[in-house]
Formats: sequence, C-alpha cells, structure tokens
Amino acid sequence: MTTRLLTSLTVLALGAMMPLQAAAAQQASATASYDALAAQVGQRAGDPDFDYQLGIAALDAGHYGEAVIALQRVLAVQPNNAPARAELARAYALAGDIDTARQEFSTVVDDPSLPDPVRQRFTGFVRQFDKQIGGGGSDVSGFLDARVGHDSNVNAATDLTSIVIPLFSFLGPGTLGPGAVAQDDEYYEIQGGVSGVTAIGRQDRLFASVLGNWRDNVDSRVFDQAALTGTAGYAHSFANRDVVSMSGQVQRFWLGHNGYRTSYGVIGQYTKTLDRGRALTLSAQWNRFDYDGAPLRDADRLAVGIGYVTRAVAVNLTGGKEEVRRRAGDAESNWFAGANIGGELPVAPRLALVAGAAFDLRRYDQPDVLFLTKRQDERLDLTAGVKFALTDRLFLQPRATWTRNWSNIVLYDYERWTVSAGLRLEF
Repeated sequence: MTTRLLTSLTVLALGAMMPLQAAAAQQASATASYDALAAQVGQRAGDPDFDYQLGIAALDAGHYGEAVIALQRVLAVQPNNAPARAELARAYALAGDIDTARQEFSTVVDDPSLPDPVRQRFTGFVRQFDKQIGGGGSDVSGFLDARVGHDSNVNAATDLTSIVIPLFSFLGPGTLGPGAVAQDDEYYEIQGGVSGVTAIGRQDRLFASVLGNWRDNVDSRVFDQAALTGTAGYAHSFANRDVVSMSGQVQRFWLGHNGYRTSYGVIGQYTKTLDRGRALTLSAQWNRFDYDGAPLRDADRLAVGIGYVTRAVAVNLTGGKEEVRRRAGDAESNWFAGANIGGELPVAPRLALVAGAAFDLRRYDQPDVLFLTKRQDERLDLTAGVKFALTDRLFLQPRATWTRNWSNIVLYDYERWTVSAGLRLEF
C-alpha cells in the first residue's frame, strides 16, 4: 500500500517535470495497458483487483471519467482501500474537481494505517487544495534594475545641423538649435516595481502594481527622464482556466526634471490558455494624455491588441487611434499600428540569450503647420543581450539596442543606438 501511495504522490506532484521523450513513451505504454484492460470490462467489472488496475491504467492514459467510475467500484466493495481512495482523489484532481479531490485526500489522511511520511505529504495536498478553493491566497513580488550605458542620441533627434522649413523656404536653410540635433551621452538608469495579488474568491482576484523609472544623463540634464505608473484591477478565472481582467492605470512622466505629461486610462484583457504553457490574449486600452503647458497636444488614445505567448517567446500586434482634443492641434492626431516579438533562449544552466524586435507605423491626420505635409513615420527597434544568473534572484544583463525612425519630415528622421550593462534583482 505504501509503495502505491508514494507512486500516486509522485505522479501528481512531479509528472509535469518529466522530459518530453520519456513522457511520450510512458503515455504510449499507459494507453496500451488501458486498451488491454478496457477490452475485459464486460467480463471482469466488479472484481476489485481488476477495477483497481483498470482505474490506474485509465488515469495514466488520461481517461479521468472512466478512472473515477472504476475506482468507485473498488470502494463500493472495499470502502477502506486507502490506495484506491488515493488514486480516486488523484483522478478528481487531474479532472479539475478539487473540492472532491480535497475530500477524498482528507479521508485518506484519516486512515490509521497510513505511514507518517505519506500522511504528511497528503496533508500538504489538502492544504494546497484549501488554498486553491480559497482562490490562491495572496502574493507579492517585485524587481530592482540598475544599469549604466552610452546613448548615441539621447534626445531622439536628427543629425542634421540645418534644414529648410517649407513655410519659411524663402529664408533658405535654418540652423537648428542644440536641443534639436542628436546628442550622445553616458547615462545611468534605475527601474523598480512591486506587484501584488490577493484572492477574494476561488475564481476572483484583485491585483495592483507600482512601477518607477529614473534615467539620468551625465551631461544632458534637459533630457533626463522619470516615470511613475500605478495600476490596479480585478481578474476573473473561468472553469476552463481562461482569464478576463479589467484595470485602471495612472502615469506621471517627467522630462528634464519638470512635469511633462499625465496619463490615466482603463485596460481590458481576455486570456485564452492553451496547452504547453501557451496563451492567446485580446486587449483594449483607452488613455487620456494631459501635457503640462501644451494643451493643444492633449489627446485620447484607443488601442486594441492581440498577443501570443509561449514559455520562451511573446508576439504582439497592436493598432489604434490617437486623437487630440482641440481642433487646432489636429496635426498631432494619428493612426498607428505595431508589431513586436521578444524571447529568451537558455543556452546554458545559468545563461540565456535575450532578443527582441518591434516595428511601429504612424500616419498623421493633418499637414504639419511648418512643413506643410502630413507626417508619416516608420520605426524599427532591435534589442539583443544576455542574461546571466549570478544567483537565483540576481542577474547580470549586458544589452545593446538600435533604433531607426524613418520620417518624411527630416526633423523627425533619426538613428539611435545604446549599449549598457545592468544588474537585476528579483524578489
């Protein structure tokens, strides 16, 4: 009995960690065993020994409903059969009925013949089921990231020193001021965030997060940046493990140590879970932007997106409209679309390659008042780096980025690259 109980425990707790080839071989063996026993049900059903073997085979082959029926027949004849009850509890758990699984495991725990080590492990299962039934409890996590680097274009500006402005073309080329020409500089950057989630029911959770960022350029103080973002929301999990969430978000952005923009909005997302750690997401987000001292730029932004996530790669497509709230600023209104992909590929026990690419396209509604044409931009961002685990929570992350923005207005046409190294602490 002890051996079979320990086997049940091992399969339930560790089965997901099995290598793929070994898992496939075991699945084929389990299916063959189940097929052989299922062919004898008409003649042998009701024999506790046969039903017990059939229940195990059906369970291992993924036929949870038939496993439950076979094991219930065993317990109808042998109600004190602890191994059969443990297998029945495992069947209910794998089928997603954690209430009944918890009840059956509790009955096994009360069996006086159960060895203490096995009893302790099953008691742990009962606690896990209680936590799931209660919604999963609460959890808090966060990170702190600090890095230093060099930026070839801290102000994302053209490298031209003079341009012709069509509205004043009769004056000839005009010389650009220092702030409108690309400037390179060294910088340091600190990012950190804390997030928490708490269950308010089995399928309902509240979540919140705070994310802060500070970037200081060594010589170009006017282009220093800082941001603080707060998010809070509600998520509901369906019986099929899909999740729908709704949240509110507020962000304050500073440029050159002065207030620049406040943003607030709402986000809705639906996540469809797939097998092997994959998921599809659908999202919609509305934001209002209020610019300090520049009311003509105040705008509303609506974006929709679809994403595909695996354990190693994430892909997202987005699109939407940004509309200024005052007609006089309509040259800033635009349609946009984008795509990005990012991934992390382990190449050694403590080393992974990290890479990403993003493309953004914008088409503006009205001609620019100075350049007398509708602005059209396309931007490509590439990122590459490595992630080296110094400890389980501390990571060294060298990284390089390259950005190219193509624009039909030369003032906004630029190239930019950065190289940096940072440490990231996760907790």
